[in-house]
Amino acid sequence: MHNLITDISGISVGHAQDRQLASGVTAIVFDRPVIASGLSLGGAPGSRDQLLLDPARSVETVDAFVLSGGSAFGLDAAGGVQSGLRADGRGLALGSARIPIVPGAILMDLLNGGDKDWGLHAPYLKLGYNAYRAVTHGAFPLGTIGAGTGATTVNLKGGLGSASAETADGFRIGALAAVNAMGSVTIGDGPHFWAAPLEDNGEFGGLGHPGAISKDAAKLRIKGGPTTATTLGVIVTDARLTKQQAYRLAVMAHDGFARAIHPAHLPFDGDTVLSAATGEKPAPNDLAFAEICLEATRTMARSIARGVYEAETLPQRGALQSWKDKFGKG
Repeated sequence: MHNLITDISGISVGHAQDRQLASGVTAIVFDRPVIASGLSLGGAPGSRDQLLLDPARSVETVDAFVLSGGSAFGLDAAGGVQSGLRADGRGLALGSARIPIVPGAILMDLLNGGDKDWGLHAPYLKLGYNAYRAVTHGAFPLGTIGAGTGATTVNLKGGLGSASAETADGFRIGALAAVNAMGSVTIGDGPHFWAAPLEDNGEFGGLGHPGAISKDAAKLRIKGGPTTATTLGVIVTDARLTKQQAYRLAVMAHDGFARAIHPAHLPFDGDTVLSAATGEKPAPNDLAFAEICLEATRTMARSIARGVYEAETLPQRGALQSWKDKFGKG
């Protein structure tokens, strides 16, 4: 167990990024098509093929998910992953055609100081393809990498985080988050994380909870002016679920956003969760599914905190400090 989404069998993750651009792409690829759904609760989402994830739609399975920086330009990244899958013979078979199903979501990192003067064509199609070719089933790095490369919060560098858990019935749940929050992942001006009560084994510093939180520490603190926001998440279980249950998994993972980000789901962000069930293990009964849902909340909150904790400060002038640069190694 690596405490990563790849602790679930049949999932690989790859990143591609450009530090000068201060942006990147993360691909989450499934060994075989999986039941999937998803949900946006932010007021300004950007996505590709998210409508087909609605439980009322006919297509039930996907081949991969893609998270990307670049705002609307980043939607090209899913095409890069789709090209790689098609070249490898993957995709929904319709007659002689194969169409890889690759929903994606984007975050806004165009104003983070990176060089966005890319000319006629944005780089995200190539970044998506490179992320697909870089996928691994095992451990992968966190922080300022992939879709988390250019991510920020209101007061600290954001990044890419992941976590996993196992229920009493042996079902595994894994989460991944690209944290580009409108608000804060830490409490007030201090180093403590909002998600501290859910932390496992000191995975984001082990500082615990500071105790009583003052009104000043809990006041509204969000990015001002033109916004660079949206946190993206992926939540996966190895249980066999229906598409409707996968949708509920996304709903519960959004509770993890609310436990880790203060505030989440604002009118100006595009907070989105994509969800999947690999079906490696049997269908859970009602109680077992409730525990899977609980762990969806917890692992997503932990992933968000880890994304900020593991981030590195970008080299651009005026870049936000990372948690470790500001508060030490923890």
